[in-house]
Amino acid sequence: MTTTPAEDAPPRPEKRTRLWAGLGLRARVTVTFGLGALLLSVAMGSLSYFTARHFLVAERHNAAVTQTYVNASQLRSDLHGGTASVDTVLYGLDTSPTASSVLYQGGQWYATDPFTEGQSVLPVGLRAMVRSGNPATQTFYVADDPQIAVGVPIPSIGGAYFEIFDESDLAHTLRVLALAIVAGGIVTTLLGIAVGRSASSRSLRPLTGVSRAALAIAGGQLETRLPEASDDPDLAGLTSSFNLMVDQLEERIDREARFTSDVSHELRSPLTTISATLGVLEAHRQELSAPAREALMLLGEDLRRFQRMVGDLLEISRSDTGSADVSLEEVDAGALVRHSVAAGLRNLSPNAPMPRIEIDPVVGEARLQVDKRRFERVMANLLENAALYGGGATLVSLRPESDGTHKVVITVEDNGPGLEPSERARVFERFYRGTASGRRGAGTGTGLGLALVAEHVRLNHGNVWAEEAEGGGSRFVIELPLASEDSGL
Repeated sequence: MTTTPAEDAPPRPEKRTRLWAGLGLRARVTVTFGLGALLLSVAMGSLSYFTARHFLVAERHNAAVTQTYVNASQLRSDLHGGTASVDTVLYGLDTSPTASSVLYQGGQWYATDPFTEGQSVLPVGLRAMVRSGNPATQTFYVADDPQIAVGVPIPSIGGAYFEIFDESDLAHTLRVLALAIVAGGIVTTLLGIAVGRSASSRSLRPLTGVSRAALAIAGGQLETRLPEASDDPDLAGLTSSFNLMVDQLEERIDREARFTSDVSHELRSPLTTISATLGVLEAHRQELSAPAREALMLLGEDLRRFQRMVGDLLEISRSDTGSADVSLEEVDAGALVRHSVAAGLRNLSPNAPMPRIEIDPVVGEARLQVDKRRFERVMANLLENAALYGGGATLVSLRPESDGTHKVVITVEDNGPGLEPSERARVFERFYRGTASGRRGAGTGTGLGLALVAEHVRLNHGNVWAEEAEGGGSRFVIELPLASEDSGL
């Protein structure tokens, strides 16, 4: 016989652990407070209810037994002389409003309540036990209402006396008590959740400050520090350690930026000398042999590439050290785009094909406040990137931002194979060339062009990202704010 696992098997412990770990710290603290309040409410409510129920029921039963014995004694005294009738004596007993009396004597049943007349209401076992000479008490139900019957044998008159007590009022009191305890438990649980939420918020407030500071530092604001927690010794260590870590990080970044800047400056002098020497050799190219001319051509290409790399490193080091010069001026958006594309193509190659330029009339004459030199460098780098890896730029467009904000969007598209989604953010990292560089082009880029694009756009208070173009290829999108006088566009 084969067995299969049950479909409704309980969740495994590791699954429950993953679900718990999936909650945030604030949520876990809140849930813990709520569960604690719920368990405490259940425990205290159950203890209170069952304790009150025990004492109320016990008190009611003791009172019923005492009253029955007192009335039985009086009944025996009144009937023993034989002068009074049974009905007179029975109706003369001192009973509570919710109780009725029943007497068995001489084979007949007598009752003060027509509903309990005879033996029809009393449980059979109770009647038999009391008539056999043993006092007894039993709880039973009549039409879903709880009743308690107490029976006392009276041998001197050859009978038995019973009293039936209606306990509906006690049951109602217990139901009200249970509802009150449940309502109190719900309120206590909700208060526990509220206290847990408040306590977690207060406890995690310092961590929120740490998170914001870390996010600011990740965004380049290395001067960010946490305020000293002098009033909380538990947080003093965290604050001092965090600030010390940021100090060391800032010092290391500054040291690396200075190193890059120093190396780039030191390289410029020998590069200038080599470039001048190369110029002399190129002036006498015809006097060299064919292999020497080919070697001279390769040397010139590598030297110019090296010079560009050193220039890019110097530009990046200035940005890292905060010494980058930004000269903002107002220019026409359409004219700036056209001029930058033309200049970028001239620097790229005199014979480079001109991409299609589309300028939306709505923003063609809008004013931008940008650094023209940096914007032209952005366009030149994007056009060069398209030529190296995308088969050349096919479209440069200028249009307003579609979400209604006061911004313009400049795009540069190519007809290459495009970028993988995982590469679209990383292409703006320094020296990142990606897997696509090996399959898309000659691989002559330095890996700094797009990093400089991102830095120049940031200094112009804009954003840049890469996405897939319609029909394939890559599209690089630049978003720049309009000048203040164009805010109504």
